[in-house]
Order: sequence, then C-alpha cells, then structure tokens
Amino acid sequence: MLRLLCETSSSAFIYYNYQEDRVETLGSWDHFFDFSFSDMADLSKLYDRVEEQYDIPLREGLFIESRKGDRESFEIKMKESRLCIEVEVNVVYDSDGNPTDKIIRFKDVTKLAAQKDELTYMAYYDILTGLYNRNYFVRLLGEFLRRAEKETKRVAVMFIDFDDFRRVNDGMGIIAGDELVQLFGQYLTGLMSSHVVISHFSTDIYCIAIYDPCGAKSVDTIYRVIRERLKKPFKMTDGQEVTMTVSVGVSEYPEAASGTLELINCAEIVMFKAKSRGKDKIQYFEGAILEEFLRTVTIQNKLKEVVFEQNFTMYFQPQYYAGNRKLRGVEALIRWRDKKGDMISPAVFIPIAEKNGTIVPIGNWVIEKSVQTYAKWRDKYHYPLILSLNVSAVQCKKNDFTDCLLQILEKYDVSPGEIELEVTETILIEDFDDISGRLGELKNAGVRISLDDFGTGFSSLAYLKGLPIDTLKIDKTFVDTLLTDKNTKIITESIIYMVKRLGYETIAEGVETREQFQYLRELECDMIQGYYMGRPMPAQGIEDILEKLTEKVG
Repeated sequence: MLRLLCETSSSAFIYYNYQEDRVETLGSWDHFFDFSFSDMADLSKLYDRVEEQYDIPLREGLFIESRKGDRESFEIKMKESRLCIEVEVNVVYDSDGNPTDKIIRFKDVTKLAAQKDELTYMAYYDILTGLYNRNYFVRLLGEFLRRAEKETKRVAVMFIDFDDFRRVNDGMGIIAGDELVQLFGQYLTGLMSSHVVISHFSTDIYCIAIYDPCGAKSVDTIYRVIRERLKKPFKMTDGQEVTMTVSVGVSEYPEAASGTLELINCAEIVMFKAKSRGKDKIQYFEGAILEEFLRTVTIQNKLKEVVFEQNFTMYFQPQYYAGNRKLRGVEALIRWRDKKGDMISPAVFIPIAEKNGTIVPIGNWVIEKSVQTYAKWRDKYHYPLILSLNVSAVQCKKNDFTDCLLQILEKYDVSPGEIELEVTETILIEDFDDISGRLGELKNAGVRISLDDFGTGFSSLAYLKGLPIDTLKIDKTFVDTLLTDKNTKIITESIIYMVKRLGYETIAEGVETREQFQYLRELECDMIQGYYMGRPMPAQGIEDILEKLTEKVG
C-alpha cells in the first residue's frame, strides 16, 4: 500500500534505513532525475546536477542528523532540466535518540516558483520599462539615506519629466507614448549601478537616486549623458522618429531634506521650476524655490475659501482722452485682501487661479459686480462711460461665456456698447479661430473689444488683421522707456501710426509722468491710463470724480 501511494504521487522519494544501510527510491523518480540511485554515495550525482549556488545548501540540508528532531525543507534548481525542486528531509529516531530511518522527498515546484518570481518582479520592477517601480525605489532610497547618515555622505535625487509629452500621446496615440517611455527607460537601465538606482515613477516621469554623487556618477555627468542621448531621435516600431527633451529637478540629502518622500517632493518641485524657465533645463533645489511653492500652495488653499465666500474687492482705474482730458471710462481691477489684512497682488493670484480653474467663478464675479456698480453710477450720474473688463483665456474658452456675459448686461439693463472686453495675446494663442469667433459674436452684439498688452508677444501684428477689435492698448513696458530709449520711441510711434491707419483707437497704460503724457498726446495717442491721471481706486473714488463732473455740468 505504501509503495502504491508513492507511485501515484507526483513526488519522488529516497528511503534510507540506517541499520541495514539500505537505500530505496520511490515515486516519480524518472520525472526528476536521469540517473539511478542505489547507495547514499550516489548523492554525488545529484550534487553534480544542481546549479552551483545550491550545491552547499543541498549537502548541508540532506544531513541533518546533528539537529535531532528537525525537519529540513529547501529549494534547489537543476542545471539542464531547469526544474525547481522542493526538497524535504525527515529523520526518524528510536527511543535512545539514534536515527533509524530517513525520508527525502522531491516535489516539482517549478510553476509555483515561476509564479513567485513573477510576483516578486511585479513587487519590485516596472513592467513597462524594467526599471524599479516607485515603491521599491522609495525603499532603496531609504537604504541610501540610512547608509549616508552613518558614513556622512550625500544622496542626490533627480526627478526627470518629458517636455510636452502630451503631443506624443495626442498626436501619435497612447501606445506610441508607452513605447517612447519604454525606449527611454531601457536606455536609463544602462546607467544603473550599485550607487545609482533608477525608477519609472509614473507616465513619463523617472526618478534617479545617486549615493555619494561625484565623478562619473555625479548629477552633472548623468544629466550630460542623458542630454547627449536625447539629441538623437528615438526610432519607433512604425518607423517614425521622435525627438524629446526633459526637465530635471535635483535635490540632495541632507541639504534639501532628510526623509525619502521629502527629498523626492523637493526634486519634483524644482523640476516644475525648470519647466517654468523654458523646459529642457536642470534646476537644483534652493530654499527660495520651496518657499515660493509653499506660498503658491497657501494661496491656492486661500483662493478656494475666498471664491466660496466671494471675499474680493473691486477697484477701478480711470481712463482719459488725451486731447481734452475728459473722462472716457474705467477699467475694473480685482483686489484681494486676505483674512490677516495682507494685500495679495493680482499678478500673484490670477495666474494661480487660471491654473487651478478658480478663475472662472472669480471672473464671473468680477463681471457681475463691475456691471452692477457701473449700472448704479449710470443711473445716478448719467455720465457716459466705457467699462473695461479683463477676460482670462480659461474664462473666454468656456462655451457659455458669450451667453453669460450678455445675460448679465441684460440683467442690469446695460447696453453692450458701454462694455469693453480687454483680451491679451495669450488668449489668442490658445485657440485663435475659436476665440476670435466668440469675440466676433460679442462685437456683433455691440460689445467693444480691446487688445491688451500689445507688443509684448511674438505675433501681435499677425493677429491684428483677423481680430474684431476696436481699441489697442500700448503696454506699460513701452511707456516706461518712451522718453529715454530711442528704439522704444520708434516702435511706439510706429504702433500709433499703424493702428490709426487701421481705424482703431489707442490707449497707453502706465503713464506716470507729465512728460510721458505730453509726448503721447503729441503722437496723437487717443487715450491715457496711469498714475499720472488717476490711480486704481475703490468705487467711492470714482463716484467722487463723477460727482464733481456732474456738478460742473450742472
């Protein structure tokens, strides 16, 4: 019965009787081994057939008599068959503690070992690139930091991100994007060593940790090698060639941070700084960058609160006709004073609001509040004014923007002809055809359109021909050096002359001195805006001006 049980088993067995010095094999012996076994000396045949690293563990495991009562279990791999075998050794002892019988069982665990290896690989490696995955990278970085603390060494982290990766995914498809990520990852694999570990973090982001960065394994050297590779295109399977650049952020232990996640976060923060500097650059960690980032995060959190509470204030800056100094209108300007009483500049919070989407509710609030205030002035003072409203790219791209604006005007019984929308070249760059179409609709409805910050972009002249504009604003950067720089004079004179020929009005902003005002009037600039004629002021300040003007008329 015992033999029958062993023969039906998928395992193989060696039975050894100590008193008789007798050996017997049972079970599926031929599945495992290509040799016969009749004596314990034949174990040498088994030693010869296992992979080298298993030789000593196998010899030690098969002779466990010195450890009375133990049952030994371990795994070995065969050289030629590549079988992974679980070996279990059990020794039976008599009442005096002497060994009487030994059973050695061999079980085929090749499939289980393969599954275990696959799970281990998935636990440590990224399937797409073959690099370490994020979790294992963090673990290895932690080991680097512990070792660096003991040995007083530095550890650098490089946070690497493709520039404009979206154009690959959108233009060529997600599969092509994955292939590009894979190709670059395969290249980075060649840079790995005992002191350099590399991870595919996510999508098109990679992270490199360098222990004791210096010489051939310094940050500068690795960055230079990567840039040299990126000068050559990647050859895709469909034959296309793709050239990419990367932005890199670098942080070092212990200067930037002492923990793994903090070190990675610092590198990521300065990577975004590299992108803001024009991409295809490397940026090292600086305390000022972290402070700026934390300030931005603080403002983002405050913005969410203030948008919900609508805790903003509107200021208005007067605009005057240059010829007779008559009040032409006002530009609506948002102001924000936080709960501590600190004034936060629109130059700081507006770009943040545009990025996180809060600019839409903020912009809607500005329009409604400004139009409401304007309607009150009109009804009280009956003075003809133009209300200028600034519009962001995000706001203007909303499908319902045109309808919402016209509905607000209708709600407060304000004529579209009394409103002037100020748009910047940035809006037009986003989607010229779509934006110019919407501006055309508003223009047809009677709303005036003004092109703001003219001359600061690269393609302003190209836009003039196709835009439905009424007014062109000359940027303050021109006005500042108008009287001191010859080239600025020539450019400003040319702009005013050209715009007049095209039939538009001109308004110069940032006029701060009498000399600037006089010169612009001589150039026949139509309107003036700036500290010389009037600073931005609360609604009450404009009411005071209108009160005086209506008194004179009266």
